[in-house]
Amino acid sequence: MQVVIVESPAKAKTINKYLGPGYEVIASYGHVRDLPAKDGSVDPEHDFRMLWDIDPKAQKRLSDIARAVKAADGLILATDPDREGEAISWHVLEILKEKRALKDQPISRVVFNAITKQAVLDAMRHPRMIDAALVDAYLARRALDYLVGFTLSPVLWRKLPGARSAGRVQSVALRLVCDREREIESFVKREYWSIAAKLATPRNDVFEARLVGADGKKIGRLDVGTADEAAAFRTALDTADFVVRSVEAKPARRHPYPPFTTSTLQQEASRKLGLAPAITMRIAQRLYEGVDIGGETVGLITYMRTDGVDMAPEAVSAARSVIGRDYGDRYVPSAPRKYTAKAKNAQEAHEAVRPTELDRRPKDVARYLEGDQAKLYELIWLRTIASQMESAELERTTVDIDANAAGRHIELRATGSVVKFDGFLTLYREGRDDEEEDDENRRLPAMSAQEKLANKGIATDQHFTEPPPRYSEASLVKRMEELGIGRPSTYASVLAVLRDREYVKLDKRRLVPEDKGRLVTAFLESFFDRYVEYDFTADLEEKLDQISAGDLDWKQVLRDFWRDFSAAVGETKDLRVSEVIERLDELLTAHIFPPKDDGSDPRLCPTCGTGHLSLKVGKFGAFIGCSNYPECKYTRPLAAQNGENGEAETNGTRVLGTDPVTGLEVTLRDGRFGVYLQLGEGKDGEKPKRSSLPKGLAPADVDLETALALLSLPREIGRHPDDGTAILAGIGKFGPYVQHGRTYANLDAGDDILAIGLNRAVALIADKQNKGPRRGGAAAGGRELGEHPTLSGPVTVRPGRFGPYVNHGKVNATLPKSLDPDSVTMEQAVELLTAKAGSMPAKPARRSATKAAAKPAASGEAPAKKTTAKATARKAPAKAKSAAASAKAPARRKAAAKAD
Repeated sequence: MQVVIVESPAKAKTINKYLGPGYEVIASYGHVRDLPAKDGSVDPEHDFRMLWDIDPKAQKRLSDIARAVKAADGLILATDPDREGEAISWHVLEILKEKRALKDQPISRVVFNAITKQAVLDAMRHPRMIDAALVDAYLARRALDYLVGFTLSPVLWRKLPGARSAGRVQSVALRLVCDREREIESFVKREYWSIAAKLATPRNDVFEARLVGADGKKIGRLDVGTADEAAAFRTALDTADFVVRSVEAKPARRHPYPPFTTSTLQQEASRKLGLAPAITMRIAQRLYEGVDIGGETVGLITYMRTDGVDMAPEAVSAARSVIGRDYGDRYVPSAPRKYTAKAKNAQEAHEAVRPTELDRRPKDVARYLEGDQAKLYELIWLRTIASQMESAELERTTVDIDANAAGRHIELRATGSVVKFDGFLTLYREGRDDEEEDDENRRLPAMSAQEKLANKGIATDQHFTEPPPRYSEASLVKRMEELGIGRPSTYASVLAVLRDREYVKLDKRRLVPEDKGRLVTAFLESFFDRYVEYDFTADLEEKLDQISAGDLDWKQVLRDFWRDFSAAVGETKDLRVSEVIERLDELLTAHIFPPKDDGSDPRLCPTCGTGHLSLKVGKFGAFIGCSNYPECKYTRPLAAQNGENGEAETNGTRVLGTDPVTGLEVTLRDGRFGVYLQLGEGKDGEKPKRSSLPKGLAPADVDLETALALLSLPREIGRHPDDGTAILAGIGKFGPYVQHGRTYANLDAGDDILAIGLNRAVALIADKQNKGPRRGGAAAGGRELGEHPTLSGPVTVRPGRFGPYVNHGKVNATLPKSLDPDSVTMEQAVELLTAKAGSMPAKPARRSATKAAAKPAASGEAPAKKTTAKATARKAPAKAKSAAASAKAPARRKAAAKAD
């Protein structure tokens, strides 16, 4: 019996079927051990000795593997064909040696790029040993990530409260996002004008030509900068004679794109399907490991972590065959296309991401796949087939036109492009379909030199230059790959770390740096500039690649890195937090104190009028505060910028306008418990007036008028017809309500707190009063469904700390997410309560206090001692809880210090 080790149980199940009897395939469930987050896990003082901890979840699996190996005739390590896969095999082998599970059994390593029967059986016929160079590269990368994360993160915690962590690749990716934001903030828009003439041939075919020169000078896109210049050109062109100077038609070819790598797959899936890189990789993993197709588990795509763009000869042949059958021989190139990648790591330059069987068309497998799986498979199939198709043939035409008027010679140009043969374009175009430009079909009419053209109108349009766009996840991945930062297989996890640490957020599919991320980047640029430089990080990646190729000693790379890095960390030990804050305040001035339109001092406190605003750091991070504290308690978040509707906006705060009655600023803020409105800043220790938003009102829909109406709550709706006392409407802890005396009635989902009238309010109050007082401690804001059909007491739906639930007496049952608390029926509630009551353990019978006290008296014991013992027993859990909390501290440090 041969024992085969793979990563995942899905992979194990599929491969077991392929190999049949004589093999036992066992899953390791990924990595089985890692560096513990404590000092000394990587020890530079002992030549970077690394201490490994086995994952507690992996202990049983490893024991099972060890038992199987002891009784086996051989061990085959068949983890993924990349550096991480090599590392997992190495870890498993090292643990088996420690467990003394290996005797004289032969050990081999096999790799396959696709989970198909043919690929697996071929791999079994070509075993090898573990690649020591790949393992060394893994060890170097893991040690570097640990040393940077575990050394740098504590410096951040001490010098920059509120920061979470730093990482070797994570911090450089964050710098890219922050640098782009600085470009946007410092961008100064520039006015320019475009000038286009609508012209007609003698056959009355109309086309458009644009200004490219005047009076012997070329005119670029931005050269016409004012309305006066544009008007002058328009005046001249209105009276000009237009003559064709030359017509030039040139053939052109567009070649297909190579098949997908990890990076290009993530980029295209983001653009075309709207999938985040992490989701793309998760779906691709499932397609790779295997899907049930008609009762057989089949791996649909090749390994999805790759830098390679080439395909196996048999795959190229299959693609050409599919093209010939589906599209005709005209679409099959005379020779197969061969692509080469600029992959820096030859060890990881495997075959491109492609379908395992190109005859398996998307429509054939769609019914076996989930929606996103089918879309991603189709994208991979289309790109793969298109990569082997014939090039598109185009004809690009350029027409130069002379315009002569009033002694001025003006030059215009018209361009067009016609697809003569669509080639691969019939199947695939890169980018989103709705963003595809139609340049290939901008056809120009037939013209010849010296032909006169008629003027059908001159258009002058004003434009302004725009700042560079924020990075999307796809464009950031592309930029990181261009700079050689990190590896494509790690990009998804790097982006996830940035979001989890709340260093960046996604807004309209664009990455926006949070204040916390801006501060961390500014700190690292100030005190660890070299380690967030793009060239330095790319150079380190190059060295890791050289290690994996066997050209560099991994420990020497670590020695060189640690010598300079530890010295840089040591230089920050004497830094005071106040020095750090002053440096960051200066570096981030343009971000946190942008110039005001009226030219006033952006650092002047708006509350006291005399204080100086500056960067402050508190327990929960950075903020802007007044120098007159504690007399003036003005604070705000860091960045100020313009919102979409033109209101002044900060990260988490949007200024809606000014209250005409009080003159105070009205702001919409993102607080700890959600979005709320605030009037002014509060003075002399008083809290400013605030209001939460009613359910269903989106923050983007709140304007100044709505905000003032909400801040004016509670409002008087009218007088109750029975006693003439006021009925009020307001927003409380549990949402909008109406109040009459001591009766509070919550509004239903369709009621508007700002528009509810007297009749509706009276009806809600009467309904609430008719139900009588709540029994069983019904929470305010709950909704009564009525009396329990078989037991006494009401059944209510209530909002809870951990979500809505239904209650009857002392039984509470959490509502599943699929149930809307506003539409829960009595039947559904009773079913949940019955199930909950049946699962509750029966409470043991309690002895009466009299019997408990009488027994020790009869035996001659002192009752006081019994009481003391009970008190001590009750205190024990508190100590245990304290110990548990202390035990969790290393775990928190581990989460914070974990690198990319």
